[in-house]
Amino acid sequence: MKRTYPFLVGVTGGLGSGKSMVCRFLSGMGCALFESDRVAKELQLRDPDVIKGIKELFGEKIYSFDRDGAMRLDRKKIASTVFSSPDTLQKLNHLVHPKVFDEFCKAVRDAGQQGTKILVKEAAILFESGGESGLDVVVAVVADPQERIDRAVRKGMGTPEEIRRRILTQWPQERLISKADYVLFNKGSLDELKKETELLFHTLLGAAAKTCGSL
Repeated sequence: MKRTYPFLVGVTGGLGSGKSMVCRFLSGMGCALFESDRVAKELQLRDPDVIKGIKELFGEKIYSFDRDGAMRLDRKKIASTVFSSPDTLQKLNHLVHPKVFDEFCKAVRDAGQQGTKILVKEAAILFESGGESGLDVVVAVVADPQERIDRAVRKGMGTPEEIRRRILTQWPQERLISKADYVLFNKGSLDELKKETELLFHTLLGAAAKTCGSL
């Protein structure tokens, strides 16, 4: 029996892998996009339970207000803390990720009502957070380790050593490859990555048709 749309695709990859660019390409090809990391950041500024939990973990001063009264979160302090304290990182993830999953469920309902064929869930730590639950397929985006570091440094995400420490907190690429249904190797130019993403998109359309039928 065919299931109703949308077809749910998880896209994951470590820091500097290029997964966000792949998701941007997929969005341009007609997929709906749910950005887990962006939603998590939004929840940290608007969800009372999340805000309360973060204050308990990092102290009241982790939040401040700008001149316009908008709430700010010291993300650099959080990053420096959690990437040297796995226990604190786990507590933060347990606080935020269930809320992100609730938001994703809303996105799935909205996509279904709009007749969307494919909904892409972008998440850096998809497997680590249990975020693959309920998805039809998962795509892992992987790249050369040194290129990942160089790319993250160019984006101003930290020094090479800081980037290496952050990468070590994530699953190794080999593990992602073993768990994913599809693997996209980001090893060339943006044009090459777009071409690879287009091939992936057509593969996903075929898989969606088998699972959900045609509209």
